[in-house]
Amino acid sequence: MKPGRSAVQRWTQRSARDSAGRARSPPPLRVEMKCIVGIGGMTNGGKTTLTNNLLKVLPNCCVIHQDDFFKPQDQIAVGEDGFKQWDVLESLDMEAMLSTVQAWMSNPRKFARAHGVSVQPDALDTHILILEGFLLYSYKPLVDLYSRRYFLTVPYEECKWRRSTRSYTVPDPPGLFDGHVWPMYQKYKQEMEANGVEVVYLDGMKSREELFHQVREDIQNSLLNHS
Repeated sequence: MKPGRSAVQRWTQRSARDSAGRARSPPPLRVEMKCIVGIGGMTNGGKTTLTNNLLKVLPNCCVIHQDDFFKPQDQIAVGEDGFKQWDVLESLDMEAMLSTVQAWMSNPRKFARAHGVSVQPDALDTHILILEGFLLYSYKPLVDLYSRRYFLTVPYEECKWRRSTRSYTVPDPPGLFDGHVWPMYQKYKQEMEANGVEVVYLDGMKSREELFHQVREDIQNSLLNHS
């Protein structure tokens, strides 16, 4: 006498078919959503303030600051303008920054834990990475990774005044803003536009609250449209 099928085998075979005897489709897999947001633009345009406000409300959100990838001071060349070339792409270790972004992409949960970010149990499938910096859209390997690209601007006089009120680890020498910072900002912005990099321009003269609500709503709508 042949041994009968076990109860587990019989239940498994029945559950794999519907009432009409047709094979059932497996339950849909939950797709992990990864969103990389760029908060770029000119120096002292409000990038860091906006980024910090977004970090407080966006789910499973990590941040990478471009300023953390400046090369050592002794590796920064002096240009024809007579100034240390801090505001050019070559002053940054962009390969290291790209590697950090790729580490997040490969395992956002692990990256979040390593950076002290708590993964919210009600948003396990949504992970957001903010890249914040002044030359985010000039490094080709990063450009196509963004889900959203924002670009903060303020008028020349406002930018110059804000810059003069800031204290930097390496203080600005006299004439740096007009002789190097502003010309480099204009150069890279023109290149970005010439290369067809699409960005959402933000008016840095708006209040912090206005900018925060505008960008948060835009990101949330983008997530809903891709969910």
